Amino acid sequence: MTATLPDRLAIDPNSPFHNAELLQSGVGIMFNGIEKTNVEEYCVSEGWVRVAAGVAKDRHGNPMTIKLKGKVEPFFKGNE
Repeated sequence: MTATLPDRLAIDPNSPFHNAELLQSGVGIMFNGIEKTNVEEYCVSEGWVRVAAGVAKDRHGNPMTIKLKGKVEPFFKGNE
């Protein structure tokens, strides 16, 4: 696939960084050399990912997240 992944991407449809077409094509995240499957949002240039903090929800019903800092490497799944 010739498309490149953006610097920042979120799965929340209300986020300005949401891109449904990219997410449907399958995006994976390697964080500090380990593939993460629970990433809500990432930013490559700033070096962080947001992951769900258990099953806790905020008052709007969105998952509570925590920010982890480290090396972020997004990739397309199934095209390796």
